[in-house]
Amino acid sequence: MDVTNQPFLLTALCGLAYLAGSVLFAIPVSQAFRLVDPRALGSHNPGATNVYRSGGAVPAGLTLLLDALKGALPVALAGYFGFSVFAQAMVALCALTGHMVPIWYRFQGGKGVATALGCGLVLAPLTTTLLALIWLAILWRWRISALASVIAIGSGPVISALFEPETLPLFGLLAIVIVIRQRNNLIRLAQGRERRF
Repeated sequence: MDVTNQPFLLTALCGLAYLAGSVLFAIPVSQAFRLVDPRALGSHNPGATNVYRSGGAVPAGLTLLLDALKGALPVALAGYFGFSVFAQAMVALCALTGHMVPIWYRFQGGKGVATALGCGLVLAPLTTTLLALIWLAILWRWRISALASVIAIGSGPVISALFEPETLPLFGLLAIVIVIRQRNNLIRLAQGRERRF
């Protein structure tokens, strides 16, 4: 379906994606498990990495799953209604924007890696799976989440161009945005102060 055919539906899906993305699941999950607020740890990022630091694998895995689902479900819904890849990418970016500048948390959000993962698995499953494998390999070797995220998402434009070229603009934009969001981590990494797992 072309973007111009159902503008009101697409607008509604983008709004839904933003509102869903604005739920930072690291916070309610930490509260449910009676953990420290993830925004008070490490990079102060409300994401799975800081939840892992305070509570271990179970709450971190739940955070990762929920943050990925809030990106995946709106994009899947756009696909269900027959919208084009371009329109689905618009919905994905709205979900990611919600995570980064959430209305529910005074526009102070996270870095968006898990939400991008969820969006990507629906929109470009092969590219996203390969990026996830790169992320795992880097994390296993160096035990630094920020390094793994930057290398993986930085590889996105090349891998998408090779295997799913229609999603290249999306992965190019994601690479720029997420690397910018990781800038403080990269500074600490260069100074040798970034925490390992």
